[in-house]
Amino acid sequence: MSDQFNTIAGWTLAAGIVALGATIVTGQFYTHHPVEKGGFPVESADGGAEGGAKEVPIAALLQTADAAKGAEVFKKCASCHTINSGGANGIGPNLFGVLGKKHGHMAGFAYSPGMLAKEGNWDFDGMNEWLKSPKKYVDGTKMSFAGLSKPEDRANIIAYINSQGSNLPLPAAPAADAPAAAEGAANAAAPAAEGNAAAPAAAPAK
Repeated sequence: MSDQFNTIAGWTLAAGIVALGATIVTGQFYTHHPVEKGGFPVESADGGAEGGAKEVPIAALLQTADAAKGAEVFKKCASCHTINSGGANGIGPNLFGVLGKKHGHMAGFAYSPGMLAKEGNWDFDGMNEWLKSPKKYVDGTKMSFAGLSKPEDRANIIAYINSQGSNLPLPAAPAADAPAAAEGAANAAAPAAEGNAAAPAAAPAK
């Protein structure tokens, strides 16, 4: 009986040692190491990757915007808005001549408190930000539309809205980036300077 007990105890001890060894080996195999760098860029709320290229200013896009294409984009808005002169308000206010007017300009329309409190007038930049994300532009807006992610679509629809009763002059195109322009000029001048290096100096004017 004693020999049998010792045999069982020995096998139990051996099994425990094997299990412990397996646990140690498995733990080493599946050791997790901290990730030093992220693998994928995080998309921002505006649709671009963080650290990505800066969006082209709306003033630049308006220089080549197409009001006819904007009329097609506006069809997404037509279920809530009219834009003809004297048009009735719908779920949203009539938008005829809206650019240049103050926020919440349409008398008798039940604007959200946030829109009524918004200072200033509708301009090209403000309309661009509104079309990009109404909820970001006006806190608590009743507007349920998520926004237009493509800057070109926003430029086209702004050109169309402007043609419907506002007719404001387009903002001037932004100047070229100064450092980039200077670098371009320097690169263009370098070959010319190398070509002129072998030429004899011109005689001073008399």
